[in-house]
Amino acid sequence: MRSFEELVAEAESADVTGWGFQWLEGRATEERPPWGFARLLADRLANAQSALDIDTGGGEVVAEASTLPPTMVVTEGWPPNAARARGLLGPRGVQVVETADGSLPFPDHSFELVTARHPVRPNWAEICRVLQPGGRYFAQHVGPASAFELIEYFLGPLPVERQGRDPAREVAEAQHHGLEVESLQRARCRMEFHDIGAVVWILRKCVWWVPDFSVSRYEKQLRELDAQLRGGEPFVAHSSRHLIDARLRTGLG
Repeated sequence: MRSFEELVAEAESADVTGWGFQWLEGRATEERPPWGFARLLADRLANAQSALDIDTGGGEVVAEASTLPPTMVVTEGWPPNAARARGLLGPRGVQVVETADGSLPFPDHSFELVTARHPVRPNWAEICRVLQPGGRYFAQHVGPASAFELIEYFLGPLPVERQGRDPAREVAEAQHHGLEVESLQRARCRMEFHDIGAVVWILRKCVWWVPDFSVSRYEKQLRELDAQLRGGEPFVAHSSRHLIDARLRTGLG
């Protein structure tokens, strides 16, 4: 294995835009939820006339769909990701809209389908407003305490934060604003990190995990973890996901 300094330097210089994780191949693994979101999303998009994908990242998940609706729009709040999405989806006629505050700058009842893979913070009032009556919301959300083994390795115990992203609370909020949640599935998936470069890269990409992360600030913890990984013991964490399938109640939105 290359030195700590070499692995860290490589991870610090690597591209972290978009929502692809190919850079981690051979360095880290993550089990996938059993439902196969990308495949299910592709099926939904192929049968819709208009759709909005929220917090699309670089557009990678939408791009996996072979058939898109005649009206396909995506939103993204981080300009480098939005630029990547334009390059990936623009040639297919997809409109990429940059949003900064979670609002959805579209007229009422604009879309038959609203989707998301790991939305930052679902704005249920806005989602219901832009959905057509009887339209559907279909999304995979990050669940509670996702990757917290890694996050708390650096930040220490976070008991209050562990309670966030509760699927039952999200369902209640969605239904309060007019959605009828017809299905909720949950999964907890094993993650393994095999070299320190993978840890540095993922913390650069998912900046909300350890908001003050830098190699210099957390060098002591990184070197201790590097020693563990060099001994052949991967760092194990668990991602948390839930799948929401909901319909806007007729007469609302």
